[in-house]
Amino acid sequence: MVRVGLLGCGNVAEVVAGKENGIDIVALYDLDTKRAKYLSEISGAPAFEKFEDFLACDMDIVVEAASVGAVCANAEAILKSGRDMVILSVGALADPDFKRKLIKLAEENNCKVRIPSGAVIGLDNLKIGQISPMSELKLRTTKNPRSLKLDVTERTLVFSGRADECIKKFPKNINVAIALETAGGRPVEVELWADPAVTRNTHEIFAKGDFGDIYMKIENNPCPQNPATSYLAALSIITLLKNLGKSIIIGT
Repeated sequence: MVRVGLLGCGNVAEVVAGKENGIDIVALYDLDTKRAKYLSEISGAPAFEKFEDFLACDMDIVVEAASVGAVCANAEAILKSGRDMVILSVGALADPDFKRKLIKLAEENNCKVRIPSGAVIGLDNLKIGQISPMSELKLRTTKNPRSLKLDVTERTLVFSGRADECIKKFPKNINVAIALETAGGRPVEVELWADPAVTRNTHEIFAKGDFGDIYMKIENNPCPQNPATSYLAALSIITLLKNLGKSIIIGT
């Protein structure tokens, strides 16, 4: 069984660490030590107050479920230690220099950076764009204005443009777009809508190329513990971990 260290002990990590999932959690770390200790009580894994002590544990893979800042602060040390890393806060890869650094470190240390599908589906299919370039790759995201910290009374377009521009204004709401870019091999055009009538985050994906047209719509249910967190994102990490050792691999 793969030994997992959880970097970030929030709502996603709490779902991943559930004992019914059968995942071997061996170490926990979070700047919020209370959250780490709480998750330790649930999972039985030790919580560490220092990142260096966390990384010194005997584990095979580190799962980040914290923030873009946590990726930027810790990914280099994780890859230098020779561990694979799962990055949920993939918005960190919007910085091309940082992305190139991680690729170089992974190659030098014979390890991999793994990106779960997160709050969407179909990333494996969109990798076709790396072989047959897409003429269009677009993301339309709709959220309740409360989650965007906006006060609007009707459906409102709050951003339209490239993903690397969107992250400057809405850094906590762009992980999906960067995941699509990484999979599809081209920039993503983003529409971000605030709609007080919606209760679930909705992502619509549009892609065109020689292969034809793709349209996907995902309406995310929130995590039971926190309505601001996508349950699908947590499930995608569990699925990734449980499939690492499978003999039959589904998808591209």
